[in-house]
Amino acid sequence: MNTTIATKGLLLGMLCLLAAPASAQDAAQPEAAAESAAEGGEEPAFEFDYQGGDIQLPNKIATLHLGEAYRYLNPAETEKLLVAWGNPPGNETQGSIIPREVDPMSETGWAVIVTYVDEGHVDDSDAAEIDYDEMLADMKAGTEDHNDARKADGYEAIHLVGWAEKPHYDAATKKLYWAQELSFEGSSTHTLNYEVRVLGREGVLSMNAVSTIDQLSQVKADMKPLIEVAEFNPGHRYAEFNASTDRMAEYGLGALIAGGVAAKLGLFGKLFALLVAFKKFIIIGLLALGGFLARLFGKKKDAEA
Repeated sequence: MNTTIATKGLLLGMLCLLAAPASAQDAAQPEAAAESAAEGGEEPAFEFDYQGGDIQLPNKIATLHLGEAYRYLNPAETEKLLVAWGNPPGNETQGSIIPREVDPMSETGWAVIVTYVDEGHVDDSDAAEIDYDEMLADMKAGTEDHNDARKADGYEAIHLVGWAEKPHYDAATKKLYWAQELSFEGSSTHTLNYEVRVLGREGVLSMNAVSTIDQLSQVKADMKPLIEVAEFNPGHRYAEFNASTDRMAEYGLGALIAGGVAAKLGLFGKLFALLVAFKKFIIIGLLALGGFLARLFGKKKDAEA
């Protein structure tokens, strides 16, 4: 396989909603096509069916108002993209968003993966009380505590460098965003993980993008407007929560950032994190630091096979 495609190894991802994944047979076709083209000494060519304007997500819980700056790929097209990047098939997403000027198949290509988790209504009453510096210290310690176990299992150690952008919560719009800087042992290039959450009546819409840290300015410029484009449809908005009939989540706002508690409760079992390091895209089923990033990196020998 062409090294550019092959090194975009195993994958994650501000907008969330659940859709059935494409079949393994269908999803594997782009990867097979890439291998066939590579054997013939040619760069594999991928064409995607982009959509624009106002996009109602497949589960009809939220709508994206993309305007002229962004393009949307439905879940099937997103699956094709992820597999073309070298990820295994069977990814559950609500699609992806790509800035119009970004080529997702280029060396610096990236995308925003859209997912949704319906674990209940998240209480945001603790927002003003969260000490993000203390949270960061705990997250760093948790990450380091599990590096020995990761190394023993053949995974590269992960280090949380710090906030690339400190968490911000807009109580009026119920939108939370932050960015983390990560480093991976063996790589001189740090990774930027930019994350956004939109709170809804009984779930969280998630949009996640990750790139190398030197793309921070570009990603921040592209992600800030995206924070505004997502809105829950009538009947699914945060203010429409009915305490007598609706479910409450078993975690608060802080768990959406720290990850550990939420992962234990199953929140991140349905989320994906799009991470870039060594120009590899890695799919993980847990969006958390500390012990919950143990599966983040595929074994180096497998990724280079």
